[in-house]
Amino acid sequence: MHTSSLDHMQLCIHEHLRRDRHYRILDLGSRQVVKDHATHRGLLDGYDCDYVGVDVAAGANVDIVMPKPYRIPLKRSTVDVVMTAQAFEHIPFPWASFMEISRVLKPGGLVFLIAPSRGHRHGTYDCWRYYPDSMRALAAFARMELLEAYVDMPPRKEGSKRLDYAAIDSQRSYWGDAVGVFRKPTRPSLQARLMGELVTHWANRVGELPQPSRRPQQRLRRAAAGRPTESR
Repeated sequence: MHTSSLDHMQLCIHEHLRRDRHYRILDLGSRQVVKDHATHRGLLDGYDCDYVGVDVAAGANVDIVMPKPYRIPLKRSTVDVVMTAQAFEHIPFPWASFMEISRVLKPGGLVFLIAPSRGHRHGTYDCWRYYPDSMRALAAFARMELLEAYVDMPPRKEGSKRLDYAAIDSQRSYWGDAVGVFRKPTRPSLQARLMGELVTHWANRVGELPQPSRRPQQRLRRAAAGRPTESR
């Protein structure tokens, strides 16, 4: 977990959680890949909460392993807060995961979602980069209320609308964290609940992604070199 993502999650916690009440908190994608990196569990010192880390693979900071990638092994409406960071770019069908988050969340519960808007390819699957409109789309699909949506954008070039990617602070803002804060309605949509069951069932049935072919990469290299590409 890189530092800027932890900073954004700490801000979400500080702005939206209270110290005078108890929370049951679910951390989706909690596995600590690098041992010397901090986790979200450490951001909750001073808060009265039960923390549950879930992931598709066992490892450090994982309390529950998910046998299916789009089914959290918890009962419906049993969690006060779901936090997830640097996981949604690796999820092939993020709308299914978001619907599953909504399922386990109590009415009125909160979601803190952080994902990169840029950065190099990493992990077995690296499918998406996110912007504020991405957060709006997830909220609309799951019938959730969007409280905040923002992203670390690069500075603009002087006198231009173009973004100056060379001016990005590579130490603090390399990934360009996109942040979404959501709230589940106190009267959840029955249609959204039924859609969630259908979507997550189908996503779990699809399972693994097909292996990529090399031919598209060859075409990209030819295009970058200014050579004509073959039609498939």
